[in-house]
Amino acid sequence: MSGTTASIHERLAGRDVDVAGLAAHLEGLSSDERVTQVRSLGKAEQARLFDAAQGVRPIGLDHLVAPAMDPLAEVIHAGRNSLPAFRIFEKRFCRPSADSGPDELWGYNEHAARWMTGPGYFVAVPGEPGEVLVDYTRVPPAKPDAWPAIRTNDAFRGRFVYGRGMHDVIRGVSAHVAVGRAFRQGKPMDSWFVLCRVDAA
Repeated sequence: MSGTTASIHERLAGRDVDVAGLAAHLEGLSSDERVTQVRSLGKAEQARLFDAAQGVRPIGLDHLVAPAMDPLAEVIHAGRNSLPAFRIFEKRFCRPSADSGPDELWGYNEHAARWMTGPGYFVAVPGEPGEVLVDYTRVPPAKPDAWPAIRTNDAFRGRFVYGRGMHDVIRGVSAHVAVGRAFRQGKPMDSWFVLCRVDAA
């Protein structure tokens, strides 16, 4: 492990996490380095960061997709979750089509097991103050052409991953990085994830 990669783990090793210091560290990296370091975080680190991030850096939908983006233009957030397998994934977001409400984003989950679980479509909306809520009980009415076919999360095997009242809560860490936790029927699950917005080439 390189010294630069180790630094993110050192910053999350103690009881008290300096989220502002971690944010400065992350924003000092290149886009590729930032993704690599964020995707190196394990389950305990993700859980610690989620708790530490509460109320520190409020975010809204603009963190996930910039207001200047055109409707249905894709924005990719590289991620890693705390599941036993298929930990590397992407959450892909877009602004809704022009005839939809402004206070939501549309998206889905891209990963190696999508053929088995389905795309996990969702609608993201403002959550508790300073947080974003990803709602898997809703699916977008439309999508970018390149995205997979839209289907409900209560169908086939996807219901065990994205169905049954599933939501994610996302909190801000830095200008590019966020951390989240999964909830089912309003109850927190033993499942966390980190996201890093990928800069356009």
